[in-house]
Amino acid sequence: MINNVYQLVGTKTLVVKFEDISLTQQVVVRPDFMAICHADQRYYLGMRSPDVLRKKLPMAPVHEACGTVVADPTGTFNIGDRVVMIPNVSGDVSSGLFENYAPGSAFLSSGHDGFMREFVSLPPDRVVGCGDIDPVVAAITEFVSVAAHAVCRFESLAHSNRNRIAIIGDGSMAYVVACMLRETFPSTEIVVLGHNPLKLALFTFVDKALLSSDIPEGFSFDHGFECVGSEGSASAIETLIERINPQGCIMLLGVSEQPVPVNTRMVLEKGLTMVGCSRSGRADFERAVELMSRKIVQRRLREIIFLDDAVHSVSDIKRVFANDLLTPFKTVFEWRI
Repeated sequence: MINNVYQLVGTKTLVVKFEDISLTQQVVVRPDFMAICHADQRYYLGMRSPDVLRKKLPMAPVHEACGTVVADPTGTFNIGDRVVMIPNVSGDVSSGLFENYAPGSAFLSSGHDGFMREFVSLPPDRVVGCGDIDPVVAAITEFVSVAAHAVCRFESLAHSNRNRIAIIGDGSMAYVVACMLRETFPSTEIVVLGHNPLKLALFTFVDKALLSSDIPEGFSFDHGFECVGSEGSASAIETLIERINPQGCIMLLGVSEQPVPVNTRMVLEKGLTMVGCSRSGRADFERAVELMSRKIVQRRLREIIFLDDAVHSVSDIKRVFANDLLTPFKTVFEWRI
């Protein structure tokens, strides 16, 4: 079966590669909707180091997508089933590590072809049914699964005093983490601290949404999530360490290309736990799909999605990448190539 793969070969440069798909023990999915991630933009704009780009390219971008099963010789799915695809290639989990951290793990759209293909063939354990979830929302399941993974690790590592949890950041990840925490800990006070009042206005389902410049004197919390990344990581982590109560847990989700200073003296004095969270695995996808099946969660997630026009050509791909730079949260588009 001949397949078209839309590969990024250089800055803003895409070409079509033809490949033969093997149907042996693989589920074949036709992508329907896709979403763009900051990581996709960094590769597309050439904002990674030359060494990294040489190692990673060429590759098809995008690791957030939902689609329809068109063939499954394994018998796991029915033709026409709506599914989401897992971009993580599991590593050696025999030692009990999460699949996304285990040695030998890999990631589609990071050195391996992502989902910008006519058809995607995957082992059945890399595909999860998404039922009747709005496909526009289902397109960001991978993104939601990262938040689900962070909340899962938080549940297992943080002490049981969870009266107030703070989230630093007002972007897409902060929003999705807030959604997950609201559903998982309905009686916990959730506070979001950010810089953009227009973005903070969308966090209507949390208990408080405060500007970082307006944090009340003496304000503290039991645990915190850092969802800023880039240049803002340092100040976000500093605020968390300063304001968190003793023995609190700090979950780190923001990606920074540069080293970030950490006040280790206060980390030691307070006995804090700092946990790095990246990517996700099948269990996180299943948890994300379960939560996203709730209509209230779908409505909340739809608030941060900009649905661009459908993609029919390479020029359309370039258009959605350009438009994504102008949208404050997540860009989703229908894949009609």
